[in-house]
Amino acid sequence: MFFRRAVTKTLTFDDHLSAARSAGFRTDSAGSGKSRIERNGIACVAQEGDGGLPKFPQRAGVVMGDEIGTLTDGGYQKFFVTPHGKKKPAQAHELKEIQNFQEDLREAMGLVALYNEALGTVSNQYIYDRVEGRDKGSHDKPWQE
Repeated sequence: MFFRRAVTKTLTFDDHLSAARSAGFRTDSAGSGKSRIERNGIACVAQEGDGGLPKFPQRAGVVMGDEIGTLTDGGYQKFFVTPHGKKKPAQAHELKEIQNFQEDLREAMGLVALYNEALGTVSNQYIYDRVEGRDKGSHDKPWQE
């Protein structure tokens, strides 16, 4: 006769990772509390955030050797670039696979899917001109010499 609200269980970071594993993703430890999540040549790194929710320090990318190549927009073409400088042109099927990877991972982990995140693949870095070092730090102005 009396109705009680069911107690909600707060999922831990490990619970989210096991949900990803049961959905077909491979998870490995990436050191210092981070985990690498991979499927079909696409990978990302996750770490524990507030309340045990997974936090993704960078967007998913293509596996290139032992590294994850992140998407960089060169203005005229998109590339995958690894932290050690390996560079590879992006192909349409890889961009679709990244989008599917991110959507499936968020769904498997029970995370909120936001409209603007579901629109398409977004680059990690944008380099529209070929000026070296343009995006790094402040530069002297010609009139301040």
